[in-house]
Amino acid sequence: MLLGLPLIVLQAGCNTLPSSGPVQSQITEQQKNPKKNTVGFRIIPVTPELVTILHQEQPPTLASLESSPSSPSQNDRIGPGDDLQISIYEMGNGLFNGNSDSQSANSSLDLTTSTGIGGAPTSGATVAALPTVEVNAAGNIVLPYIGQVHVAGLTTTQIADRIRAGMKKISRAPQVVVRTTNDLTNSVMIYGEIGHSGRVPLTPNKERVLDVVALSGGATHPAEDTLVQLNRDGRIVQAPLKIVEDTPEQNILLQSGDRVQLLYMPRNFTIFGASDKVTEVPFSTPDLSLAEGLARVGGPADSRADPNAVYLFRFEERNIAQKLNIPTDAGQASVPVVYQLDMMNPANYFLAQDFPMRNNDLIYIANAKINNFNKFFNLLSTIVSPGITAAYMAR
Repeated sequence: MLLGLPLIVLQAGCNTLPSSGPVQSQITEQQKNPKKNTVGFRIIPVTPELVTILHQEQPPTLASLESSPSSPSQNDRIGPGDDLQISIYEMGNGLFNGNSDSQSANSSLDLTTSTGIGGAPTSGATVAALPTVEVNAAGNIVLPYIGQVHVAGLTTTQIADRIRAGMKKISRAPQVVVRTTNDLTNSVMIYGEIGHSGRVPLTPNKERVLDVVALSGGATHPAEDTLVQLNRDGRIVQAPLKIVEDTPEQNILLQSGDRVQLLYMPRNFTIFGASDKVTEVPFSTPDLSLAEGLARVGGPADSRADPNAVYLFRFEERNIAQKLNIPTDAGQASVPVVYQLDMMNPANYFLAQDFPMRNNDLIYIANAKINNFNKFFNLLSTIVSPGITAAYMAR
């Protein structure tokens, strides 16, 4: 009985010593216990098949909007809120040329005599530059002698043709030039972590995402930590700016009315357990592997860690969970998964180099079971050694 007492005390002492986290057996047992595993996590060993599945995960893409049912904008159509500058050229005694009896009725018009299209003198021709007109909410403008003209959805050339047709019976051979002075319809809004927020006009040259970002002064943070959020007709998609830069198909054409927001989303992972320090670590690179993440924190501590039990905690996407045969509830967007890496197997070092880390990943390095014994033995030595020393000195 007396011989068994030290063993009982030793076991009790090991179980009550402080620890930085659970050992491998405790994690495995808690996964199987529904009362303790309240979030329903599953432990998945890191294998070549797993790494292949994770690399098949498609990042958020802007290219998905290219299949939008709305047709690509030509960026040259007029709409409500746009301002138009209209110039009317007439020959002889026309409506706007100021040589007829209608001069008094047109006294408010800016008349320039003996000037033709292109600036060359033209005998008997005048140009009237009408005051700037704004397209109203119904898509119409109102002009003297012509009345209401519907212009929404038309190009400036088509608007000029429509005005000229309206003047056909009241003016001789009129020529009309229309240009846009304030284009709200063919523009996008860009804001967020950008050099200059505001409205950026689109042109028939068809600007893309990176064009508008550059025209707005560029992102204020590194591309790998910047997220592009594009809102088109109520549909919102996101993609890292770095992917847009590196993948041409993600640099999509922008359409009138698009809203682009740049978000600063620094990517980090955290480390717990038997490591040199518990800390949060930034990615600092476009891509990061599990091997690189472990190396940044010094890897498992030789004196305390269990190299068989390196875990990565992650809320995994639903489609990946289904490929891993993990049950998911209807409408569940993400599933808690724990990936286990056995660093005693040399082959797994190759897998760790190819295992992609994600933002907000958590790495936990389990303590070795023998570590608790060592802690207790050191504690016991601290308590007993002074007594042994005193007894020796008393002899």
